[in-house]
This record gives sequence, C-alpha cells and structure tokens, in this order.
Amino acid sequence: MFTIGDFAKHGRVSVRMLRHYDAIGLLRPARVDPVSGYRCYEAAQLARLNRVIALKDLGFTLQQVQSILDEKVGAEELRGMLRLRRAELEAVVAETATRLTRVEARLRTIESEGLMPSDDVVVKSIPAVRVAELTGTAAGFEPEHIGPVVGPLFGELCRRVAEAGLTPAGASIAYYTAAEDGGEAVTVHAAVPVAATPQDGHDFAIVDLPAIENAATIVHRGSMDAVLTTAQTLARWIDATGHRSTGYARELYLEVAGDPDTWVTELQEPITTP
Repeated sequence: MFTIGDFAKHGRVSVRMLRHYDAIGLLRPARVDPVSGYRCYEAAQLARLNRVIALKDLGFTLQQVQSILDEKVGAEELRGMLRLRRAELEAVVAETATRLTRVEARLRTIESEGLMPSDDVVVKSIPAVRVAELTGTAAGFEPEHIGPVVGPLFGELCRRVAEAGLTPAGASIAYYTAAEDGGEAVTVHAAVPVAATPQDGHDFAIVDLPAIENAATIVHRGSMDAVLTTAQTLARWIDATGHRSTGYARELYLEVAGDPDTWVTELQEPITTP
C-alpha cells in the first residue's frame, strides 16, 4: 500500500488531483483508514491512473474518461488513440512552426522597407521549356494556401515521372495562373523539364512553357514560407524602375535538397519594359 503522497509521486501527479479523482469517483483509494481518513493506494491502481491521464491528454473530459474506463478499453485500443493524438499534435506543431516562419518573413519585410538592393534584380529572357506537370487549385496566393498544394503535387509528379521511365532534364518549376472566374483561387502548376512527347499512357500532362521575353529575376535563399521579403523586393524594383508586371512569377527551384532553410529559388516575373 502507498500513502496518497507516495502514490502521487509514483504516478507523477499531484495529491490535489488524486483527491479530486476520488471525489468524482474516477479513481477511488484501495482503502481509507476509518479513523484518520487517510487514503491508501495499491501499485496496481497505477494502470488506471495512467489511462486517466492519457485520455485526459487526448482531450476527453473527465466524465468521458470515466465512461471509457468503465467500458474497459484495452491497452492496444488506448495506444491507438494516443498515436492518433500524437499525429494531431505533431501537425499542430508543424503548422505553428510554419506560421512563425511567415510572421518572421513579414517582420523582415517591414524591417527592410526603404531598402532596395537593385543589384539583386536581373532582367533576362527565359527560354521556352517542355515540362511534365500536375495541377491543383489553391484558395488564394497566400503561402498558407500555396504550400499545402504545391508540395504534395511535386511529390506525386516525381513519382509518376519516375514510373514512366523519364528523367528530369532540369530544375523543377512552379508557376501559377489566375482562376478563370476572376476569383481569388489560383491554379498551381508543379512542373519538371523533360525530353519527351505527350503519350496517352501518361498520367500527367506534357506541355510547352512559353518563353518569357523579359523577366525580372531575383534569387531567394531559404524556405519558400519566407519568400515574402524577396518577392516584395522584386515588386519594389519593378515599380521603381517603371516596369509593369504581366503575371505571377515563376519559381525555378535551383537547390531544394535537405533543409528548406538552405534552398535556393529564382523568382522570374514577366514584365513589360518602360
């Protein structure tokens, strides 16, 4: 038998919590001294305590926890619940990290206002290129809408291109087209250059991307979640030099192996000359 203090220590919970669980009938002591009122617990009760804490951490109310335990949920089913909850929490952590990256990008953009390193922008012609591509739709052009679409598209495209026996002939390209209805939705094109002709058996499209006669280009280093500062540097240059943008910038992924913070991407925005 353990005193309530010792049981709390072994269970890594507070004495106050054990008293509360006793009061609501969730975890009764094995014995209560009729004279002193001291609560005593058995080591076997740690199993129930562990289930209470695990289910509470899953987001269940204590009333729901009691119902689940009264139905005698098995250890394997409980492990399944915990794995699911872990996956949910990992997704929340990943999304929070991505949001922090976007906030940092906004802060860097604000801090760089008034600064325009024009030597970072190069105007050049972009040749036509034949690509294999898959497309998807994003609700808008904000990073939180583009990222969840373009990443899976490239993963699926690379798999299909490899299964078709094709080898990419250059760096991957993402480009964007506006919705036909004039709304905010954007069509996302994930593309890789290939030396191939369209065939009926392909489960991806093979198209010819037209040349861009004049493109204002700038190199972005780091995750595309933090591309805002680079993109707005390019926008300020276009405006300050009297050029006019004629469409979304293409993204040429020059180096995308390993940590996204080490990626190198060239933005290629089509422009008209003044």
